[in-house]
Amino acid sequence: MFTRMCIGALAVVGSVSLASCGSPAEAPPAASTGAAAVSVVPHRLVGPDEFATAIGESDRMTINVHVPFEGDIAGTDLSIPFDRIAERADRLPADRGAPIAIYCRTGPMSATAAEALKSLGYADVVELKGGMKAWQASGRPLVGN
Repeated sequence: MFTRMCIGALAVVGSVSLASCGSPAEAPPAASTGAAAVSVVPHRLVGPDEFATAIGESDRMTINVHVPFEGDIAGTDLSIPFDRIAERADRLPADRGAPIAIYCRTGPMSATAAEALKSLGYADVVELKGGMKAWQASGRPLVGN
């Protein structure tokens, strides 16, 4: 009897432990509403090297979300203020699976924009960790500043 209880307890502990494995590097928002929020994958926060590779993809739209304007990364397609993403959704791809890359100067504005894009249902969003400052620190220039 004792052995069966121990095995049962281990099974419960094991299943609880497995349920917590594989969580994403970034926790999802504490509260989500609607079915669309459940199916959206968290955005990827990447360094300058991976961001350069991502924006080099011909189908990826690159958006500068920093305000005020302080320059662009070469190849930027749009400038949309971080707090205007939802109201300017008509400028974004109609296909919610379309790949998007976003950046700001240091990171907080692009994090806000990433959340807005996720709430709109975009599933392939890459955000530059550290923004334009990290981009420049990696030896890459800005244009138009």
